Amino acid sequence: MIRLEIDDEPAYDAHIKNDADDTLKKSEHIQPPMRHGVSASQVFLPKLDPKANAIHTIYAFLCQQFPHISAQEWRERFDNQLIFDAQNQVLNVNTPYQPEQHIYYYRQLSHEINVPFAHEILFENEHLLVVDKPHFLTVSPTGQYVQQTLLTRLKQHSNNAGLTPIHRLDRETAGIILFSKVPETRHRYQQLFAERKVQKTYHAIAPFHPDIHFPCEVKAHLAKGEPFYTMQILADQAENSCTLIDILEKDDEWAKYQLKPITGKQHQLRVHMHSLGLPLKNDPLYPIVKHSDKADFSQPLQLLAKRIEFIDPISHEKMMFESKRDLSL
Repeated sequence: MIRLEIDDEPAYDAHIKNDADDTLKKSEHIQPPMRHGVSASQVFLPKLDPKANAIHTIYAFLCQQFPHISAQEWRERFDNQLIFDAQNQVLNVNTPYQPEQHIYYYRQLSHEINVPFAHEILFENEHLLVVDKPHFLTVSPTGQYVQQTLLTRLKQHSNNAGLTPIHRLDRETAGIILFSKVPETRHRYQQLFAERKVQKTYHAIAPFHPDIHFPCEVKAHLAKGEPFYTMQILADQAENSCTLIDILEKDDEWAKYQLKPITGKQHQLRVHMHSLGLPLKNDPLYPIVKHSDKADFSQPLQLLAKRIEFIDPISHEKMMFESKRDLSL
């Protein structure tokens, strides 16, 4: 059975600080440079209880701390000189464990599936990068993707290690996504999303049911489902998500819908449409999880982040960006 890779879950080491994070901006450490568009990840080595831990090397600590990464893979990273200390000195498998210091490493994968679709940059200024993302391209390095991600491609092109996505967009979803170019103003754009000052419009293809009347508003309480990477609606809990839904065009079987999320919960649009009995066309998670071949690009999820609008917090100008992609019945 082909393993389903969960692309919109955090990376397996997402809790490790990345050298583009604002939290590292003030660090006096020597930050390793990008390699092929990939920034180094940072790990802090804490004090260990000698009675509870028999850790004598950094290699042993990493194997214990991150058991989902094989010992062989950590050894290969050391052998390939991909792990450094805060002074940018290469470490090896025998380097002694010394607490209260930071180390850095680069992710590497022995094999990645090539994603044969290109992104398009729609707008760029000193602070902001607006990109039209294709289906099947993961935004940030995670799981089985490092080089074949939008962020790595953009970093390679721009040589800007500080590029950071301001909001999320699932691997399966195409369309508009914003990136911050500089840490100094990143929080101002992130705050727009936190305060719901960004208007997002999605298009989707789903079944047509003549007995469902549009426009309509879907409100529900979304929570983690089973499997853990899915979401579910809890009917007995207070509403925490809202989507405005309208119909743009239709035929006897399918319809093209306009979705305007008021909140931004994970998988919100997919779950809200499924709750109406209108699961999105080619959705690999709803109504049931389908384990698919990641090299099969024949059935893209019919969900598109079509348009985004907001008042720029720096220029105070109204900004509106629209994807050049489209969905057809």
